[in-house]
Amino acid sequence: MILLGIESSCDETAAAVVRDGREVLSSLVSSQVALHAPYGGVVPEIASRSHLDVIHGLIQEALDKAGVRAGELDAIAVTNRPGLIGSLLVGLSTAKALAFFYCKPLVGVHHVEAHIYSTVIENPQLRYPFVSLVVSGGHTNLYLATSPTEHRILGQTVDDAAGEAFDKVAAILGLPYPGGPSIEKAAKQGDPKKFRFSLPKVKGNPLDFSFSGLKTAALYHVRGQDGRGKPEESLPDLPHLTASFQETAVEHLVRNTLEAARREGASQIGVGGGVACNQRLRERLTAEAAKAGMEAFFPSKALCLDNGAMIAGLGYHLLRAGRSDSLDLDASAR
Repeated sequence: MILLGIESSCDETAAAVVRDGREVLSSLVSSQVALHAPYGGVVPEIASRSHLDVIHGLIQEALDKAGVRAGELDAIAVTNRPGLIGSLLVGLSTAKALAFFYCKPLVGVHHVEAHIYSTVIENPQLRYPFVSLVVSGGHTNLYLATSPTEHRILGQTVDDAAGEAFDKVAAILGLPYPGGPSIEKAAKQGDPKKFRFSLPKVKGNPLDFSFSGLKTAALYHVRGQDGRGKPEESLPDLPHLTASFQETAVEHLVRNTLEAARREGASQIGVGGGVACNQRLRERLTAEAAKAGMEAFFPSKALCLDNGAMIAGLGYHLLRAGRSDSLDLDASAR
């Protein structure tokens, strides 16, 4: 089966054509980073208007690149939750129009569950069940994935997502948006042991995450306990600050993920989401998993970020399971 996947949950418009859930015939992404950079974060109104501007041309380009006509598709898969409601509605309305016009099944896809599946696309040796870490600007969750369509949540952030914390700390330090790549670049020249950041602790579920305190600790290092210091006074220590912050955030992610795998008796771990691009996270989790007799798998960086291939891939399995949707399918921000 050949599916078109449409993704517009946040600030990237994406379209992809995928055969049988794995073979990516085309995958295109239109980034909005330059549009949101002046504001230091995603502006929902700007995001939804940008989706409107590019989505039709992007879909046609994806079909052309795949050598597939719209009428030859077996179904249309689209993200309908969670995300920015205006952005979601652009993609969902487009998918509905295509499904109606070409008389094709419509498949609504959960964005986070698609990130779990993104690891599977390029790693056929990853077998169910496995523990999955989804880590991005909006989500930091742990799941036990028992099949492409069945997932049980094990832990989640109780405050900021990891990517959100990277963005906020980057802003505190005067680094460009998006914060994750900026901090990673600066940290390459730093000593991760120069500054001591306490590992976050969470009451209740030991597999939950917390990044708000770590973000505040970084703020105090830069501006003092009263928050009145000048950021430029910390610039000589910038590489060390970013390296120390990054190392603590990565350690928090790695520890919880390995503990989840131990508790579930899983020998394999999948990681998805934008923060999965972080090289230090890849190195640490791969190494620590190997020490514990486990394997860690990551998608290519193109599939870590929001993309249409993961939507079409998961949509294929949903369709095979008989889980298609009617044209009254709604978008949900949560």
